[in-house]
Amino acid sequence: MPRIKRGILHLKKRRSILKKTKGYKWGRKKLIRVASTAVKKAGVHAYVDRKDKKGVNRRLWQIKLNAAVRAYDLSYSRFIDKLKKNNIELDRKVLADMAEHNSAAFAKIVEKIK
Repeated sequence: MPRIKRGILHLKKRRSILKKTKGYKWGRKKLIRVASTAVKKAGVHAYVDRKDKKGVNRRLWQIKLNAAVRAYDLSYSRFIDKLKKNNIELDRKVLADMAEHNSAAFAKIVEKIK
């Protein structure tokens, strides 16, 4: 059986890892052991932060809605409660966008639930 040398695959793997660490500081961008660890950790952080981003955006929408409904003498919690009781099924993302960019339509929704 002939001997198989894996130099090409080894180099390809190293190059791909070093390509991913471009822009990192110190040895994390050029030393393969440190770079591979950095790539793995970066992947873990990216995965977790993709999940966290959804919660961050929801909190932002809640803040925007609260600020918008305060002008109509309502609190955020009462506003959401009245929306549910009146069967208005708009989510927080759409409502926050309406409050920010289309205040006339948002005002009609608030008047309808009052």
